[in-house]
Amino acid sequence: MIVLGLILLILGLVLPQSILTTIGIVLIVVGLILNLVPIGGTRRRVF
Repeated sequence: MIVLGLILLILGLVLPQSILTTIGIVLIVVGLILNLVPIGGTRRRVF
């Protein structure tokens, strides 16, 4: 997702379409949040 966001960000900067830049930034932010926040109980519990 981060790679797709970077590609869209670069395309948005090269081509004169600001919607690609906006979508690229949103995808980068969402990808970073999903990588940093553990979802699905990946934390190990020790009893």
